Amino acid sequence: MGDVMLKYDKLFKLLKDKGITTTQIRKDNILGQRTYYMLKNRTGNLNHQSIDRLCNLLNCQPGDIMEYVEDKDNV
Repeated sequence: MGDVMLKYDKLFKLLKDKGITTTQIRKDNILGQRTYYMLKNRTGNLNHQSIDRLCNLLNCQPGDIMEYVEDKDNV
């Protein structure tokens, strides 16, 4: 079985579509700068508190901000 990862492309699209800036996310303590950077570079994940805050901010479900993807190279 290959490595499993979560992609957050949906999150960044939703933030852009709703006009929510990284400054607002940090100011409102939704995500820290390091966490945001790691998600953007696909080197990090979210804990359940961050998922809860994002879903509350964006009025969405977890599946609207992340996607489960299996790494086919390691299967």
